[in-house]
Amino acid sequence: QVQLVESGGGLVQAGGSLRLSCAASGRTFSSYVMGWFRQAPGKEREFVGAIRWSDGSTAYADSVKGRFTISRDNAKNTVYLQNNSLKPEDTAVYYCAAKKGYIVTIQSTRYDYWGQGTQVTVSS
Repeated sequence: QVQLVESGGGLVQAGGSLRLSCAASGRTFSSYVMGWFRQAPGKEREFVGAIRWSDGSTAYADSVKGRFTISRDNAKNTVYLQNNSLKPEDTAVYYCAAKKGYIVTIQSTRYDYWGQGTQVTVSS
């Protein structure tokens, strides 16, 4: 059974940094795309970025490009989202998701498995 467990969220001041982790278990993820999404109160869930596990290629939403970085650790079966230069508008619950296959997509409905989410709050 696939499990995705996020951690690393918290409260941080604007301009600060956080590193979110997504520990994946239950199968081999070498043929998966791992995505990060976020959802702020009253808003729809939005794509943040994704990484193709096989070759480490990444894609990001324009709103986070240059500030956020996704990486993976094959030995630990863990994906990371490094959030730098955080802004109050980055406040949201951040979710990790896994999608079978190699095509990166921003559509949340294409992802097969989801974690429970971790709260990130950025104060001004």
